Amino acid sequence: KAEVARAAIEAGASLVNDVHGFLREPQIACVAAQAGVPAIAMYNHRGRQLRDTIGNIVEGLLDSLGIAREQGLPDDQIIVDPGFNFGWKDDQALEMIRRLAELRVLGRPILIGTSRKSTIGNVLGGLPVEDRLEGTAATVAIAIANGADMVRVHDVKQISRVARMADAVVRPDGRPSERGGNSEAAAL
Repeated sequence: KAEVARAAIEAGASLVNDVHGFLREPQIACVAAQAGVPAIAMYNHRGRQLRDTIGNIVEGLLDSLGIAREQGLPDDQIIVDPGFNFGWKDDQALEMIRRLAELRVLGRPILIGTSRKSTIGNVLGGLPVEDRLEGTAATVAIAIANGADMVRVHDVKQISRVARMADAVVRPDGRPSERGGNSEAAAL
């Protein structure tokens, strides 16, 4: 909610995350704009008709970007998140990682949060949450290779090393890659 975002910023938060991409409460984007902090617009598949995994995500995030702009949030403060494992089947979530580069059409940095998600546990034979580090590392490295600029993780020490190594391979000269994005993937 907008009032929670405002209170978090007043308490020192440096960015805002909306798991509904400003569709339920556009004022969240306005709060971020007024505070001058970045905002993450996550695509949330729940309640939408599925046609094409990436097509749905692009369409939904375009709606979110439009709302953010209407609320005064500048493009350079908007980060997009495809919503890994939010209402998706495992095969769709994996397709999302494979096709992540297609989100570059949005022209915004891409954040993805695969850390410890159920798809990892399911693919690896029903692993419990605490045993999903290696699966998280694999999805993070592949996501970075496919265009992720930022990753949201639980195991910061280990996965930030994975992210830095993957980034060194993908962007060896430290400049933005041909796919666009930042010069280094960041673990959030």
